[in-house]
Amino acid sequence: MAVGEGSARVDVWIWSVRLVKTRSQATAACRAGHVRVNDQRAKPASVVRAGDEVRLRHDGRERIVIVRRVVSKRVGAAVAEECLTDNSPPPPPRESLLPIARRDRGTGRPTKRDRREIERLRGL
Repeated sequence: MAVGEGSARVDVWIWSVRLVKTRSQATAACRAGHVRVNDQRAKPASVVRAGDEVRLRHDGRERIVIVRRVVSKRVGAAVAEECLTDNSPPPPPRESLLPIARRDRGTGRPTKRDRREIERLRGL
C-alpha cells in the first residue's frame, strides 16, 4: 500500500505519538503481532488514517487509541495528545506489579539464625 496524504505507516505513527520510545520498538511490535489496526494484525508498513482504531500491547499493558490526526514525524507530548483519543483501560497500580520482599532498612545481612529460619521456611 502506498502512503499518501492523510495516511502514514503504523510503525511511524505509534512512534510519532509517543506510544513507544523508539522507531525500532514500534517496528518490532508490529512484526511480533502486538499491533492491530481496526482488529486486523498490522505489519510495520500498514497504513493508518484518521478514525482508525489502533491496539498496541506494550510493557504488559494494552493501549487502545483512536487516530484523530496523522503525523509522520515525532511530536511533543502536548501535540501527541491532540493526535489520538486514548480509550485504554487504566494501568494497574504500581504496588500490584512486582511484590518485592524487603528487609528493614539498616538491619544488614541476615544472621546465621535468620538464614536457618529462611531455609526452614523454604523447606531446604
